[in-house]
Amino acid sequence: MSLLGFLFLFILVLNLAMAAFGHKMEIGDSDSDAELQKINNDPKKFQISIVLALIEHGSIIALTIMLFIVFSPYNLILGVVWTIFRIGEGLIQFYNEKNYWGLLSIAKRYSGTSGAEKNSLSDLARTIFRTKDSRFKFAMICWSIGTLAYSVVFVTYGVVPQIIGWLGIVASILVGFGNGVQLVVWIREGDVVLVKPNFKVLAIGGLLAILFEVILGGWLLFYSII
Repeated sequence: MSLLGFLFLFILVLNLAMAAFGHKMEIGDSDSDAELQKINNDPKKFQISIVLALIEHGSIIALTIMLFIVFSPYNLILGVVWTIFRIGEGLIQFYNEKNYWGLLSIAKRYSGTSGAEKNSLSDLARTIFRTKDSRFKFAMICWSIGTLAYSVVFVTYGVVPQIIGWLGIVASILVGFGNGVQLVVWIREGDVVLVKPNFKVLAIGGLLAILFEVILGGWLLFYSII
């Protein structure tokens, strides 16, 4: 239980550290030229951010396995569900970093060229950003399904305070719904185009998700110690 609580909080700390080093889980409407320039200005910072991201993704998989060990005896079917989807989330994120790492070489070439080649490299970076965004949304849908599964276990079997479980249910539904609606994908000549409506649901869901994991992690950590 204490290890579970530590992992929930450790993952949140890693996310903060990643953001501090400039790593973006979701690129959004960032200017690809500006992003390439930032990477080229401080490649070491970019590399550290990806290493932190890889540790975070691995921690998600470790957390999922620990959740299954501790809570699946209450409901094996839901345990299998959250294991599949949250490990899937971690694996999607791992795969995302492979292409993201490739921006290092693109940024280096971008700084030393001009004209049509520079525009081509900028377009290539933009494609990587868009692909990263679409995969991130799939990962967040996996997060929402997995989180919903163990939140239902928390509420049904009272293994943690029910208010925490209900907070997880609400957060997972909002995050899953928001990302699901935004993930309207067309494939046109290998390019991924996203419809991005102005959605406050995602912001609210994201804040609730952070609150849920902070409270749950703190409760698991300190309750086991007490």
